[in-house]
Amino acid sequence: MIEAVGLTKRYGAKTAVYNLSFQVRPGVVTGFLGPNGSGKSTTMRMILGLDRPTAGRVTIGGHPFRQLPNAPRQVGALLDAKAVHGGRSARNHLLSLAQLAGIPARRVDEVLGVVGLQDVAKRRSKGFSLGMGQRLGIAAALLGDPQVLLFDEPVNGLDPEGILWVRNLMKKLAAEGRTVFVSSHLMSEMALTADHLIVIGRGQLLSDMPVKQFISANSADFARVRTPETEPGLREKLSGVLTEAGGQVLSEPDGALRVTGLPLPRISDLAHGADVRLWELSPHQASLEEAYMRLTQGAVDYRSTDDKLAHLQAPPQPGQPGYGMPGHGMPQPPVAPDAPGQGGWYAPPPPGQNPPGPNPYGQAPAGPNPYAAPQPPAAPSDTTEDAR
Repeated sequence: MIEAVGLTKRYGAKTAVYNLSFQVRPGVVTGFLGPNGSGKSTTMRMILGLDRPTAGRVTIGGHPFRQLPNAPRQVGALLDAKAVHGGRSARNHLLSLAQLAGIPARRVDEVLGVVGLQDVAKRRSKGFSLGMGQRLGIAAALLGDPQVLLFDEPVNGLDPEGILWVRNLMKKLAAEGRTVFVSSHLMSEMALTADHLIVIGRGQLLSDMPVKQFISANSADFARVRTPETEPGLREKLSGVLTEAGGQVLSEPDGALRVTGLPLPRISDLAHGADVRLWELSPHQASLEEAYMRLTQGAVDYRSTDDKLAHLQAPPQPGQPGYGMPGHGMPQPPVAPDAPGQGGWYAPPPPGQNPPGPNPYGQAPAGPNPYAAPQPPAAPSDTTEDAR
């Protein structure tokens, strides 16, 4: 088991991780999520003894990593798939790691077979693709047959077959009773792989709970309702009836209605009583991505903006890529202000979720949106290490 208590890391004036406490238990795949710059990589480095905490502690099986006897036989990790000498073959790279840890050479050939690199075992790693490098890094993590495994973006660069293989591998390792800690930005993959989630933002803990509970706590299910397009008056009539019954009704870009606050049978009864025919009445359950975006919307440091020079580009002609897309002067269908996928759709997380204690980021006290963007901390000097 991995346990962090009050974990804090500062690089000069910049706080990368602050007062972080969590447990990663064996037998389940624990996903580690957070926006870029939230401190995920820094946390993993502290777990592995590569960075010393400024305050707090983190242990593996009750001991700091540096005090573990023959740590490679107990902990395996993939933090950087490029951390390989390019002049060495895949087999020689693993063989050198095995010799340092007292691992038999036959284990090298075993893990090469597990990750599917046996046919290129004698090739120099500098000629490997990104996906092949990821497989070699996973082989290195599995080399000592450890009980604790940490993976940082393990599916980066893998093709669909490789992604499926990694997903099944993580589940298999957890089913064997191992502790599996996986960081990733692929929400769809985390939804299929992880059993439990630890989410951080700006170095602080935002959530620590099972995946299903996380989605339920940070999202709102709704019903999608559609009336006949040939009778536009029915849409407004139904909207009024549902609102009067206590529902919240919003318009979708395609003309459907998004209804919250009323169960599907009640919506059906109200439509029937109002003599409104329905073409669609379907439930919508939020995805992990939607729940994650809702929770972390105020903890994102890097946001994309519109290109200020887009107006200098010639608009595409009919039949060309981009024709009719936003930003090219073409008429667009009206979009509801809070439609899915549009700005403002993700509601703020419930009040009271802001971590207690001093806050190095100078955030205001928790209000309607406790994760409103704070004033950024002072930028580190050129000699300080970038926060990971």
